[in-house]
Amino acid sequence: MARLPALVRAVIAAALLPLLVSTAPAPRPLQHPGAFVDRTRLDFVRARVRAGDEPYASAFDALRSSRYASLRYNVQPQTEVVCPPGNRPGRGCVEEREDAIAAYTHALMWAVTREPAHARKALEIMDLWSGAVRGHSGGNSGLQSAWAGSMWAKAGEIMRYGHKDWPDEHITRYERMLRDVYLPQVAGGSLGRNGNWDLVMADAAASIGVFLDDRAVLERAVERVRQRVPAYFYLRSDGPLPKSPPGGLVDTKRELTRYWFGQRRFVDGLAQETCRNFEHVGYAIAATAHVAETARAQGIDLYKDVAERLRATLELHSRFQVDDVENGPEWLCGGKLTLTMGPDLEVALNHLQNRLGLKLPHARRLAGEMRPAGTDHLFVAWETLTHGGEPVK
Repeated sequence: MARLPALVRAVIAAALLPLLVSTAPAPRPLQHPGAFVDRTRLDFVRARVRAGDEPYASAFDALRSSRYASLRYNVQPQTEVVCPPGNRPGRGCVEEREDAIAAYTHALMWAVTREPAHARKALEIMDLWSGAVRGHSGGNSGLQSAWAGSMWAKAGEIMRYGHKDWPDEHITRYERMLRDVYLPQVAGGSLGRNGNWDLVMADAAASIGVFLDDRAVLERAVERVRQRVPAYFYLRSDGPLPKSPPGGLVDTKRELTRYWFGQRRFVDGLAQETCRNFEHVGYAIAATAHVAETARAQGIDLYKDVAERLRATLELHSRFQVDDVENGPEWLCGGKLTLTMGPDLEVALNHLQNRLGLKLPHARRLAGEMRPAGTDHLFVAWETLTHGGEPVK
């Protein structure tokens, strides 16, 4: 067959090009609202509160009576938030965290009641901060950014995709705040720190990614959790020692023992910070569940990778805390436990118990004793209200 002229060959190649391109489906668009709570859940909560069903009615009463829900709440925006490590005084750290929680609280108030005053208050808080804050500094700046950033993104999602009167220029400014001020602080995690840092940072990054409609940011956060959780929540299938966290900074037996606060015997559900205190384990549980909820709203099943570790950790720690066993067995943390877990169980418990049908008697009892769960004044707020039960599908 005679060779085709160059021009004809070019025309044929151009026509065939679409057939040579991958036919893989395009990534699913992100769902909004979809940072931690989606529209189905918000509608479900609103209906349960209106019907007076428990535990939602009591949880809503706790939210409504909190100082964060006051329409006279005093907002204190900062330009530079300075958060040194330890107990050294900073500038704007408490104000930032509490204002972010207040914004989320008013967003939830509006989602449940549809009272315009709460929508206006939520937008007021968010607009004042997006117009002011320019950065964070100090040794705790990354963790501070994670705590506040996760709440800002969740509040923003509810208001942006539920309330129609947020001006476009204010939304753009809020996007810029999350992308330029908060995301750089949390996107890379925190190698070498205690594991709750990495997990809380991933929580913030995942929610920010959804608000920015940036699937790549979300997926990187999800992958960080997949890598970090096995090195934080221990299972006997890991072997005689816990897995090393990503980064290669902690990998010898001596380093792992020191990293796990001197613990030498490992059992299912032990966490990297168990022998520090239960409070920080609670932070890690909550952050992991937050990312899994956000991922689930976006069609990503992170729970399948973390569910068994969460189940074991919830039961182990809840068993000691509900029985108030401060003097535990000698092999565990030298027999001295700090039972300070806060309102961090609801989201993980809802998935494991209500979706998967697993039995978690100790965690169920502890969550019941804490209900209605309020806020830790950091990044956990009103989770009996949002996750006290599961919508009927």
